Amino acid sequence: MSNTNRPSLGKKKRIVIKIGSSSITHAETGNMNYAKIEKLARELCDLRGEGYDVCLVSSGAIAIGREVMAMDKPSTNVEKQALAAIGQASLMMTYKRVFAQYDQRIAQVLLTKNTTDHAEQLENAINTFEQLFKFGVIPIVNENDALSTYEIQFGDNDTLSATVTKMVGADLLVLVSDVDGLYTDDPRKCENASLVEYVETIDDDLLEMAKGSTGSNVGTGGMQTKLNAALIATESGADMIIINSKQLDALHQLFDNTYVGTLFKGK
Repeated sequence: MSNTNRPSLGKKKRIVIKIGSSSITHAETGNMNYAKIEKLARELCDLRGEGYDVCLVSSGAIAIGREVMAMDKPSTNVEKQALAAIGQASLMMTYKRVFAQYDQRIAQVLLTKNTTDHAEQLENAINTFEQLFKFGVIPIVNENDALSTYEIQFGDNDTLSATVTKMVGADLLVLVSDVDGLYTDDPRKCENASLVEYVETIDDDLLEMAKGSTGSNVGTGGMQTKLNAALIATESGADMIIINSKQLDALHQLFDNTYVGTLFKGK
């Protein structure tokens, strides 16, 4: 683990970008943050224009469902599943409208954890992704919360995005979060915490460092789920980067190594 001499990414072909609920909603109200969504779409379209295959894994369905229904935070999984079904429709309508400004077609792909556990479902999903990339379409992926409680309980799509990275053979996963990256301590509680810019190997000390970190009011994924995602992604051969959603316009800076964030090196 080192804070210096972060290597450049080198050539990439296929990129998965994951954005969390707190990164596309306003913290004060829970309403959709259209400025961030538009900035995200512009950056992804620019990456497509450079020739990359791009896949977006987007949280936010439950948070936006809460906004639509003017509800406080739901207390049961059944309420969360119903809100996800409501919010997913609004989320995709917004993405369709914003991406259309750049003449970019998108597709919705809803997955469950069971998809990777069944060979036929997995093959069908992989084939669908491959055809969408051939079409030049950006797949927008979310957990099918209306049918599955896995994401609701276990990690704000961090694990899902790493699984998608492995599934589609991507060589880079970017987690867009509400923090700059991995810190030596919780920066909200410890003013001496420093950003770890480069992780070559994820060891037990690193995993211990992330324990106890939690997500925001609208998201469930803390740093531990991000490290779990890093384990999956790097084992599949992909690099993984954590950047702050305040630096969305830094997505195009990833390849010149001027971004603020943490790079986990793929194996």
